[in-house]
Amino acid sequence: MLLKTPRPMRTLLATTLLLGLAAASQAQTPAPAAPTGKAGSPPAVLKGIEKHGFEVLGEFDAPGGLRGFSGVVGGQQPAAAYVTPDGKHVLVGSLFDEKGEEVGAAALEKLAAKPMSDRMWNKLDASTWVRDGRADAPRVVYTFSDANCPYCHRFWEAARPWVDSGKVQLRHIMVGVIREDSPAKAAAILTAPNPSAALLENEHAFDKGGIKPAPSLSAAIANKLNANQELMLEMGFQGTPGILFKDEKGLLDRRSGLPQGKDLDAVMGPR
Repeated sequence: MLLKTPRPMRTLLATTLLLGLAAASQAQTPAPAAPTGKAGSPPAVLKGIEKHGFEVLGEFDAPGGLRGFSGVVGGQQPAAAYVTPDGKHVLVGSLFDEKGEEVGAAALEKLAAKPMSDRMWNKLDASTWVRDGRADAPRVVYTFSDANCPYCHRFWEAARPWVDSGKVQLRHIMVGVIREDSPAKAAAILTAPNPSAALLENEHAFDKGGIKPAPSLSAAIANKLNANQELMLEMGFQGTPGILFKDEKGLLDRRSGLPQGKDLDAVMGPR
């Protein structure tokens, strides 16, 4: 799972392959000491790419006198930055060795991808969501859901074998974006004595119009729905369902829209 790199970074990425070839040719040359910054502390040149949204998270070994830094672009996209031996220039992207292997892949996963995944997962956990399935289910899947969304409903139906067997717990982060009464329907679910039961009521009666909208929308519920919608956009989704889960390495993965076939198995895990 990777998000699109923000446009300001693309010109930097374009020169990365040339950097990789140059670094490979220097592999047998002793690396000169970097004139700026100390090992383990980012050199001053990295300040220049912070305005493009690059956040430095850690340093790793790089060939050819380069200094490698793992980071995040735009708060979500793991990326590597390589500072040249003179300490005056930096390139962002993938650096390949003579075997075609990405030099910083392992470091990027360790230093950037995992911490960012955990950070984003914690944001999901702290959001306003409704549980669908057993509380002790071994696998958790988050989904941004609108009570009027037909594809959300189809995902709910497709998930039944995993949820009903106790293998997966769906956590519906409710938003109100599809129709005019979507916020009121979300409010009816969130303010019900048993939100999980209200969610099921909406799904079972979906073809007949779903749950009855709440008569009014309190400021507290409106704020929660707004926060959920902001989180949905932050996670890279423009609509529902937006689905997030952890892959086999424990890293955050996502699907936009209704997953089907093998893609559904990837989201939900073994049957």
